[in-house]
Amino acid sequence: MRAKSGKPIFLLKKASRLITPSPPADRWNNRALARLLWPLVVEQLLTVTMGIADTIMVSSVGENAVSAVSVVDSINNLLIIAFAALATGGTVVVSQYIGRLDAKNANLAARQLMYVSAGTSLFLMFIILLTRNPILKLVYGNLTEDVMGAAAVYFLLTALSYPFLAVYNSAAALYRAMANSRVPMFIALLVNILNIGGNAVFIYKFDMGVVGAGLSTLLCRIAAALILTAMLMSGKKRTISLAGLSRLKFAPSMIRSILNVGIPSGLENSMFQFGRLLVTRIFTTFGTAAIAANAITTVINSVCFMPGMAYCMALLTVVGQCIGSGNYEGARRYTIKIVKICYVTLGALSMINFIFMEPIVSLFSLSPEAHEMAKSFLTVHCLTLALFWPLSFALPSALRAAGDARFCMVTAIVSMWFVRVSAAYFLAYSLGLGPLGVWIAMGGDFILRSAFYTLRWRGGKWKSKRVIKE
Repeated sequence: MRAKSGKPIFLLKKASRLITPSPPADRWNNRALARLLWPLVVEQLLTVTMGIADTIMVSSVGENAVSAVSVVDSINNLLIIAFAALATGGTVVVSQYIGRLDAKNANLAARQLMYVSAGTSLFLMFIILLTRNPILKLVYGNLTEDVMGAAAVYFLLTALSYPFLAVYNSAAALYRAMANSRVPMFIALLVNILNIGGNAVFIYKFDMGVVGAGLSTLLCRIAAALILTAMLMSGKKRTISLAGLSRLKFAPSMIRSILNVGIPSGLENSMFQFGRLLVTRIFTTFGTAAIAANAITTVINSVCFMPGMAYCMALLTVVGQCIGSGNYEGARRYTIKIVKICYVTLGALSMINFIFMEPIVSLFSLSPEAHEMAKSFLTVHCLTLALFWPLSFALPSALRAAGDARFCMVTAIVSMWFVRVSAAYFLAYSLGLGPLGVWIAMGGDFILRSAFYTLRWRGGKWKSKRVIKE
């Protein structure tokens, strides 16, 4: 509905409820998109760098330390999914309120996100503190005493960091919802510097081993959470403010809106990680060479995915703001634009990987058999990444931003179990393709997802979904 001036009615609301989006939901030009996208890409690359630096520095302690950190991180990754899922739900809800130019509800939703994230992370932290040893024995019962002892200590320290990691993720999501991706990028850079410095001090100078690595991680996450939260609570003028956060005020309807997006995303990612664990077991049956080749290919694979993950985050903000303002044509147009950018980026990375495959794989000290396996895995990876990843992972982010998270969840779970997992075992064993069958099945998973998400997007049913109340 429009007033005589031609402006949408919601723009004529009481002034105290108005905000100016940055940039407006219907003005995502190339410059505005670039300002949003490049810091997200850098932030994702910094995340990978931090993981690599951790592994290198901890490896100086010995194999027991590396093994302890590895087994704990595999469990932590499953739990941390909950924090990322809540951040996704918060980004969508707050972005839609920003697109609607409703400052009051945008700020209220931001506070609800912080409450839910803090509460969920505290609950998980207490559970892990009480049950970390039984969990380690249940999942990795055959670990040596040295590895088990180191893992228990590292698990304790990382569990203490859960609330701070959750708060940091939520605060960073709020900045992205405001289309300000530079602040989270600079904080990620700061965290990398602090983590490397902390590892150097605790591991090398004080010889604290795994305890030093865990302590460095804990302190870095505390610093990141406090800095971002303090900035959002300050009196400086910005689109979203957490002023009044300490005065607890719960809004059940907004919490439900966040969870309606967050829970399906969390379940989808949890099933994805669990399916990956099942598929990874296939490599163990084909010997050390297959395990090593898969590990190296996965590392290269993760680096290539990072820009794509940045585009997924950008779509939550851009499409969320467009949907909030009722600009469905803009949501469609900008989704196509960002997916195209994703295709160009991943296509270029795939081409570089394919052309320089030999020298890239040669960087790792693999046996001749593992070397050739890694090249065959990368060949399949380059093809499927370039052709199908943007539609199978970036496009559903636009659907989630519109409120179609349940469809994304169902599609992903069905594709995971009926293609990636089932087909992997069938191709590897029944057809005799061996470990290569796992990577072919992953490509089949991409193809099926792409088909379903594209049909859903073209069908337009996502336009009828509602995340926030009218």
